[in-house]
Amino acid sequence: MSDDIWILGIKMTKFGKHPDKDTVDLASEAALAALADGGVTMKDMGVLAAGCLMQASAGIGQQLQKQIGQTGIPVYNVANACATGATALRTVIMAVKAGECDMGLAVGVEKLAGAGLLGGGGRAKSDAKTWTPSGRYGAVATTDGRIGTDAMPGVFAQVGMEYGHRYGGASFELFARISEKNHAHSTLNPLAAYSKRFTLDEIMNDMMIAYPNTRPMCSANCDGAAAAVVVSDAKLKTLSLEQQRRAIKVSASVLTTDPWQEACQVLPDVNTLTRNAATTAYEKAGIGPEDLDLVELHDCFATAELVHYDNLMLCPEGGAVDFFESGASWRDGSTPVNVSGGLQSKGHPIAATGIANIWEICHHLRGEAGDRQIPGAKVGLAHVIGLGSACGVHILEKAAA
Repeated sequence: MSDDIWILGIKMTKFGKHPDKDTVDLASEAALAALADGGVTMKDMGVLAAGCLMQASAGIGQQLQKQIGQTGIPVYNVANACATGATALRTVIMAVKAGECDMGLAVGVEKLAGAGLLGGGGRAKSDAKTWTPSGRYGAVATTDGRIGTDAMPGVFAQVGMEYGHRYGGASFELFARISEKNHAHSTLNPLAAYSKRFTLDEIMNDMMIAYPNTRPMCSANCDGAAAAVVVSDAKLKTLSLEQQRRAIKVSASVLTTDPWQEACQVLPDVNTLTRNAATTAYEKAGIGPEDLDLVELHDCFATAELVHYDNLMLCPEGGAVDFFESGASWRDGSTPVNVSGGLQSKGHPIAATGIANIWEICHHLRGEAGDRQIPGAKVGLAHVIGLGSACGVHILEKAAA
């Protein structure tokens, strides 16, 4: 018996500002749409995993059940930084693969419109003019980065500048051109938070957030949700031919964290755990990066996209600048990256992003992406990373039927 796992139904809401909806409203919209997309109902689900980072202790899964169907199934409430959605999906995949059930639902949802730049707040500050070691973040290890910031814009600014220092060619203008590409792609995505093309001058002369990332080069905080129905191979074979035709094979589902190294006690190493996840995913799927028809990677900042070209092995080590300069990552290039517009345009409602990236890949593999369709797409990779750190990589393949 095959132990293949499939995505049967998947949907995302429009990302953006939804002042009239709360998290449960958005999660319900995505979940019910994913069930309908798969041609199934909550009665068919054997497990539910729900992610919501900003309300991690609120039991979003149980709240969601009250809206879409309380059937007594196990519920997992998931929080794993920006990898929350991918982790929720992986939780369901593991349950189905283990044989605990033959079908399950994963949901990610977040309300972030107007939240401002994330990552720097939430901890008590002292008015004292002298430093006294106290607590995990003071007595055990510094968390303030190499140049004085542990906020995400600062961390990823450092990551990009470090890559440029090591390999050369990573100029302010080059990072801005990556953002220009993603905003151009967004104009074909009706579900993106922002579907607006920016000129290079507009991007470079906008408000500087953390050099070299200006405001348009940063992910857009917004509201949104995404959901996916997972099904076993044996169960899929009992469903209709149309359901089988639209199902997307999960060839690899991988989650990694930082391996120990001295440097990552000071600044998260977003490179090593991504490369480890990608290496494992390619091995599990039995393919290489050259086989990918499109990639949705975690471009929380323009600097992040550049380094992840390298981390996902879309180019030779140190060759990310040349990869971008070749035009490969544009929609009509050899390896289209972030055809959705990426986090910079599509938006980044944290817990929803991991599933939304997978929705974009599935959309193309089904041939349902409309004006932004990558012709003949058969294999895609979705990647997310959350500081802390956690990295999720999924490789997806079109059904042979």
